[in-house]
Amino acid sequence: MSGAIVIGASGGIGKALVEALIEEERAVRGFARSFAGADHIDLEDEASIAAAAARSGSPDLVIVATGLLHEGENGPEKALRDLDPAWLARIFAINTIGPALIAKHFLPVMPKTGRCVFAVLSARVGSITDNRLGGWHGYRASKAALNQIIRTIAIEEKRRNDRLIVVGLHPGTVDTALSKPFQRSGRDLFAADRAAVQLLDVIDDLKAADSGKVFAWDGAEVPA
Repeated sequence: MSGAIVIGASGGIGKALVEALIEEERAVRGFARSFAGADHIDLEDEASIAAAAARSGSPDLVIVATGLLHEGENGPEKALRDLDPAWLARIFAINTIGPALIAKHFLPVMPKTGRCVFAVLSARVGSITDNRLGGWHGYRASKAALNQIIRTIAIEEKRRNDRLIVVGLHPGTVDTALSKPFQRSGRDLFAADRAAVQLLDVIDDLKAADSGKVFAWDGAEVPA
């Protein structure tokens, strides 16, 4: 691969992905809402997303490393009584609608021939099949919706370039600000730099038939 784009370069995983790609001597450009050294992009402003895509050239790798789990006093719901419409709208705006709009504007500028990858950070808790504990209603639903969008986009993009791969990636529990309040002792916890390398290894091994699926950090497919 040559040109790469990382959206969400200000986050723990996003920044580590940029650094790992540089280490691999790939040309990489980072986008973030507010971060020194990165170009500007705002997931809640479609014009900002369109402008970012227009100045991105023709990247053969785009990674969307954004996500929202908690903010201020808002966080994962423990029960149905905790649902709040404003928080649901906010979490869907960042976890689902933002990545969908990035796909809308960035996929058309990616090459029309040859192997390309458009990858979005998802989460295992977005799996409906794997949901055995309940709770985390908004986050689970926003990631499940994201996974459906990934699948739908993959089908459409195959008609444009049958070697373009659209996937979701579950990075595991990574030591970042997003997971900090929910880290538990005894659970595998990856440093951001290790998580980035693991995700890039998964990307490197992807085949055209993998498009539309979600894969964990170890390359195992996450059930829908």
